[in-house]
Amino acid sequence: MRVLAIDTALEACAAAVLDTNAGALLARESLTMLRGHAEALMPLLSRVMERARLNFADLDRIAVTTGPGSFTGLRVGIAAARGLALAAGKPAVGLTTLAAYAAPFVAADDTLPVVAAIDARHDQVYLQVFGPGGRTLVAPRLAPLREALRAAAGGAPRLAGNAAEILAKAWPAGEKPPSAVEQRGAPDIDWVARLGAAAQESPSPPKPLYLRAPDAQRQDASRLTRR
Repeated sequence: MRVLAIDTALEACAAAVLDTNAGALLARESLTMLRGHAEALMPLLSRVMERARLNFADLDRIAVTTGPGSFTGLRVGIAAARGLALAAGKPAVGLTTLAAYAAPFVAADDTLPVVAAIDARHDQVYLQVFGPGGRTLVAPRLAPLREALRAAAGGAPRLAGNAAEILAKAWPAGEKPPSAVEQRGAPDIDWVARLGAAAQESPSPPKPLYLRAPDAQRQDASRLTRR
């Protein structure tokens, strides 16, 4: 399977092409940015496809992050994925930004919990908690910091996301500290591609699932599998 992955949800404009038969990424590019995704995405996709030496018709599916993320960023990535999929006659699949953050930790050791968290500002975070086998223990939600810490604490979890350090600094004194803290402005596009290859196809195209009004947008959760 050849998968084009797209991520414009947070602080990056990124794309990658994964060939699961070859077991390798054919091309990838990630640009750090807070704004300007709309102008940057299509030229970036052209460069990635050229490096992969593929046409869009050669792809088997297109994967895109559906949130949480910025209102504008999500619309840019999802619109591009849906448009390219329609033009090429290929399926498009969506996956949460939180799942993409958690995926490398679940793949490395699926016996320890993972807390994926994104800064929602105003002392709030978007979070999802994954347990053994990558199963969702706490579904994606918007929560005040205190409530998020209650949901996350226990079992020395690994923290991932652009709010990982926010949780780590406020960690309750009586709880086991996190076993790992990975602060990233955006998920690794490589893992967006891998999750996209593993995702089940849906009869409906990807769309953002907003956890609050057009100031921040969020989505679904799925089970993560080990490589």
